[in-house]
Amino acid sequence: MKTVGLTYDLKTDYVFKKGDPIDANAEFDNLSTVDVVANAIEANGYKVKRIGNAKKLLEQLSDLNVDIVFNISEGYLGRNRESQVPILLEMHGIPFVGSDALTLGITLDKIMAKKIFISDGVTTPKFFEVSSLNNLDSILNANHCAFPMIVKPRFEGSSKGLSDDSRVKDKEELKKQVELIIDTYKQPALVEEFITGQEFTVAIVGNDPIDVLPVVQVEIDGTVELGDQFYTFARVHSDRLKYICPILSSKELETKIKDQALRAYKSVECRDFGRVDVRVDKKGKPYILEINPLPSLSTEDVFMLISKVMGITYEQMIGKIIETAFKRYSATA
Repeated sequence: MKTVGLTYDLKTDYVFKKGDPIDANAEFDNLSTVDVVANAIEANGYKVKRIGNAKKLLEQLSDLNVDIVFNISEGYLGRNRESQVPILLEMHGIPFVGSDALTLGITLDKIMAKKIFISDGVTTPKFFEVSSLNNLDSILNANHCAFPMIVKPRFEGSSKGLSDDSRVKDKEELKKQVELIIDTYKQPALVEEFITGQEFTVAIVGNDPIDVLPVVQVEIDGTVELGDQFYTFARVHSDRLKYICPILSSKELETKIKDQALRAYKSVECRDFGRVDVRVDKKGKPYILEINPLPSLSTEDVFMLISKVMGITYEQMIGKIIETAFKRYSATA
C-alpha cells in the first residue's frame, strides 16, 4: 500500500498578532476539511500520513517515508509563502501533488501572474499597482484605467481584503481603499478596472491531457446577473453566495470561458489541478481575474459540486488528482 503525506495549515495554527485584519487566517483550512481530504485519499486505497504545516514538515523531512505528498499548505508570511512546502519537498527529492514552487509564487502575486497572462495573450482586466499614496497622482495620470475600479491586496487569497468598499468610483474612494490595503496588509495594492457582469469559476485537473471540468457560475443574493456585485470576504462566509452548475449561460459562452481558463492554466504552468476565476462583461467577453493552484477542497466549495455534476464521488475526484500526479512523475522517471 502506498503512503500519501498530507501537508496543510489549520486555522488554529495561526496566532493572531496585534494589528492583524480579521481575515488574517482566511486561507488556512478547518480541521473538518483536512479530515475530508484525508478520508478521500484513504478511500482510494492509500495510507495517509498527516504531516501538517511547513514547520512540521521540516521536523520530519529526514524520515518522512511517503510515496508522494498531497500539498494543500498555504505557508507562512510573505508573497513566497505558498512555495515553502513545495521547495522543501523538491530539495529532498520527494514527489508531491500540485504545482511547483515557481508557479505557486507567481500565482499568489496577482501582478506577476497578470504580467504573464498579458505576455501570453490571456485576457485580464487592465491594472496598475500602488505601493505608496505619494505616487497615486502620477500613476493615475500615466495609466488608461477607467472608473469604477476594484482595489485588492497584491498577494493574498480567499477574498482577503475585499469588501463592498473595494469597488471604487472616484479618486477619493480609490485613495481611501489603497491606504487601507497598504496599512492593513503591509503590501502594495493591485488596482484593476472593475468588470461589470457575471462571474464564473473553472476547475481543471490534469497535465497531459488536461481536463477542463464543467464551468461553475457564481450567484449572489439570488441572481447570476451580478452587475456590480462581487466576491467579498463577508459574502464568501455567508449564505448569500451560491454556486450553480451546470451554468445558466449559453454553450458558446461556456466554451469561451473554458478556453480562457485553459490558456491561463497553461500560461503559468499549473500542474495536476487548479481553479481559475473569470469575470464576463456585458458583451460576453471573459476576463481572467486570477488562477489558484491551491484551490479549496472543502466540501462546500466547487470540487464537490462538480463531482456530482460529473456523476462521480468527491473521493473519486481526489483520486483522479493523485493519479494525475503519479502519472506525471512516472513519465519523467
